[in-house]
Amino acid sequence: MNGGKIILLVEDNPDDVALTLRVLEKHKVVNEVVEAHDGIEALDYLFGTGAHAGRDLRQQPQLILLDLKLPKVEGLEVLRRVRNDPRTRLLPVVILTSSTEEKDRVNGYALGANSYIRKPVDFNQFAESVRQLGLYWLVLNEPPPVITGMP
Repeated sequence: MNGGKIILLVEDNPDDVALTLRVLEKHKVVNEVVEAHDGIEALDYLFGTGAHAGRDLRQQPQLILLDLKLPKVEGLEVLRRVRNDPRTRLLPVVILTSSTEEKDRVNGYALGANSYIRKPVDFNQFAESVRQLGLYWLVLNEPPPVITGMP
């Protein structure tokens, strides 16, 4: 783990999860990656409910990589809930999706996404996208302060 910086990868496609993890490892991004395979798992992790009940909520991810087409709770609803809660509203959320629908991009930004990236089909382009994401969001970007004392 790199200074306690966590990436929350919210992705239901096992191939995309494996590819993302492989690219991060290849580019020596040593942050802990927490995987959520549907919207409920992501929300449970972020808010310390369900399987993550009792988790220390003072340690939130420095970056959320969020797919849109998720089972149980779709990505845009996850984003809405993240932005509506004072404990998580400042967390950087990058939508990383294969969706080419303009309405998804518009809705993502309207709900407060920090960035919207279409997953390239080509492996090398995908690898470069993930490398640049890691560089910007985990090294260059100054994260928001941790909000404590909230219920």
